[in-house]
Amino acid sequence: MSRTRPLPPVLRVVVWILRPLFMVVMRRDWRGEEHLPREGGYVLAANHLSYIDPFVLGHWLVDHDIPPRFLVKDPLFSIPVIGRLLVAARQIPVYRGTGAAAQSLSAATEAVREGGIIAIYPEGTMTRDPEAWPMSGRDGAVRIALATGAPLVPVAQWGPQQIMWPYRREFRLLPRKTMHVRVGAPIDLSGLGPDATAQQVHEATERLMDAITDLQAQIRGERPTAPRIDVRTLKKPKTRYEER
Repeated sequence: MSRTRPLPPVLRVVVWILRPLFMVVMRRDWRGEEHLPREGGYVLAANHLSYIDPFVLGHWLVDHDIPPRFLVKDPLFSIPVIGRLLVAARQIPVYRGTGAAAQSLSAATEAVREGGIIAIYPEGTMTRDPEAWPMSGRDGAVRIALATGAPLVPVAQWGPQQIMWPYRREFRLLPRKTMHVRVGAPIDLSGLGPDATAQQVHEATERLMDAITDLQAQIRGERPTAPRIDVRTLKKPKTRYEER
């Protein structure tokens, strides 16, 4: 397990408020922490399947003495109070689709070089798979790992979607749900470096998403039966789910 890292003051307050509540309303199934690097910075790459899963992943991070630090969509930083809290908690804004997009990767890269741990949702958005399987990934997580030489650790979540299904507003806290988090072995990036070609980065990202999918399959006890949705188009191929 990673060495203990101090939480920023604002996060200590948030944890003091939320963690006792989570302990009461959620059961925890945390597994695979033996795969976490013991020293240095690294990248955690997780699937995204609910509006609440950042809180679940944050809970898992705190339980493992890791200060939650995410790449967060930049509009949230413009919301009064919330934006100030995000800045104080040292979250990193993501300026997707703008000229400032590279700043996000640069900030995350620098944080990892300094020994920090960054949590990234490589899909870049919540899954739109009808069965909540991971979609394809964007290449940011791999690029940060290659630029820093840091481990790239896959993480799968399952359970938050039972409270809030992706893109739905229904909130079902009861009956009490189990939140599952599985950590896998770091992705093999040997032979690759900052000068990796676009094709090599794409293939490494595919391996990352395969690993996350495999971890989620272990939790669920089943395998996906349809092709992975391409996050770049968000157009799913025809599958048996469309026949339901």
